[in-house]
Amino acid sequence: MAESRTFFVSHGSPMLAIEPGATGDFWKKLGHDLPRPQSVLAVSAHWTTREPTVNAAPENETIHDFYGFPAALYRVHYEAPGAPALAGRVVSLLEAAQIPVRVDATRGLDHGAWVPLQNMYPAADVPVAQLSVQPQRDARWHM
Repeated sequence: MAESRTFFVSHGSPMLAIEPGATGDFWKKLGHDLPRPQSVLAVSAHWTTREPTVNAAPENETIHDFYGFPAALYRVHYEAPGAPALAGRVVSLLEAAQIPVRVDATRGLDHGAWVPLQNMYPAADVPVAQLSVQPQRDARWHM
């Protein structure tokens, strides 16, 4: 099995997609300096569900889950390939831990995932799956 690494990468404002500044420079350096991943599992506070849900779309659409921003921001698209194999692995691990899990085969990536990723991997060629969070549960649950 391939080595896995975990990083917390804050996504900040959606405006970082068009005005990345120092944060974008950091993300670009991080994407350059890290070993290239086979796939990425993104966990974003912008996808909340009652029970863990993993997206297993073969292609990720860009979700513009924000309102009132400049029109240029809504024209940004980051359509990275999906990571169905990674999604399957996530499902297997959660089921083995006796945690109920759902699969969403159509959901794309919210801005909590695609804003940093577009800077880290601008070619949108790293497969991405996303896992939802449960705001009604505590930090221990999520760990």
